[in-house]
Parts: sequence; structure tokens; C-alpha cells
Amino acid sequence: MKRIMLTLVLCAVVPGPAGAGPSHVPMLAQAKTDKEAPPRVERARVLTLRGTVEAIDKEKHTVTLKGPQRSLTVHVRDPKKLEALQVGDPVIGKYYEALVVELKKPGGGTPVVSAQQAVASSRPGEVPAGAVGQQITVSATIEAIDKKARTVTIKGPEGNSVTVTARDPKNLDKVKVGDNVEITYTEALAISLDKSAKK
Repeated sequence: MKRIMLTLVLCAVVPGPAGAGPSHVPMLAQAKTDKEAPPRVERARVLTLRGTVEAIDKEKHTVTLKGPQRSLTVHVRDPKKLEALQVGDPVIGKYYEALVVELKKPGGGTPVVSAQQAVASSRPGEVPAGAVGQQITVSATIEAIDKKARTVTIKGPEGNSVTVTARDPKNLDKVKVGDNVEITYTEALAISLDKSAKK
């Protein structure tokens, strides 16, 4: 999983539409910074998805949800929640993702990758709901800066390199080759029975 997420972060940087290849040069939404603060890039979005319960497997404790474009099978931690669900029930999902790129310290260091995951579910008696999230943190090293083209090339722990375009070219004056940057990619999905649609 670390290899997959590292490829996502370092080869795509900002996840784009389905089918977008890694060959494009991504444009990052760059936060304004003062003259003294280190460069910091932030981007986030929340998508609302609606679908229906397509199948329920009480033996395996899974529910298959059908969305506009695909189906998703999720494991239900509390099997009692399955009793409150029926095939055809409407569901609503919230998908959140965020990307932060931040200069951590000059002089570089050994690039590393780390991952954290979390799972949550509704309490007994509440509307069936669940959430899963993960956060991937990758440290990378700046290996090239092209002020004329307004680009920076960074190299990750597995040797992957990607070139990104700086929205604010003034921030290129605050970094140098060999500096260490930290890239944190967060994504979370929360799904619940859509009571308003069911009514």
C-alpha cells in the first residue's frame, strides 16, 4: 500500500479526474506566504456521493453499495447494523481529500514514507454509518529548481521524481536544492443511510 500511495502522491501530486495520466505537470494551489515564512501548499476538496444498497451479505458482514459509476463493497463491523438495512435503501457518502506540501528544514535528510489509518462506526441504535480514513506522509528532497519555468523537481524515498509548477514564483527564492519537503495526503470516506431520501 505504501508503494501505491507514494506513486499517487509523487507521480500525481494532486489526484485528478479518473483516467488522468501521471505525465501531466500538476499545478498546485499555493497558499500566500509572507517573506519570512517557509513555502506551504494546501489543497482540499469534499465530494458528496449518493447511491443505494445493492446487496447485503449477513454471513460475511458486508454491504455492497451502488453509486452513479461503480459499486463498492464495505465490511460492517457491527453485524446488528445489517438488520436495519434493506436492498434499495438510499445511502449518502462524503469523500474528503487534502494535500499539504511544506518546507520542513534546509539541508535535506533521508526521505521516508509513513501511513496511518483509522476506522469508525455509528453506535448501537444509531443510523447505520461508518467512516474510514488514511493519511500518507512522504518526505522528499528538492533536486532541481527552474525559476524561469517556475518549476521544482522533488525526489521521494523510492527514487521517484516529479516536477511541479509553483503558483507563486516568489516562493522559489525561499528554497534551494537539497531542501527537505514534507507531503501529507489525507483521504477519508464516510457513508451513512440517507434518512432524508428514504422519507
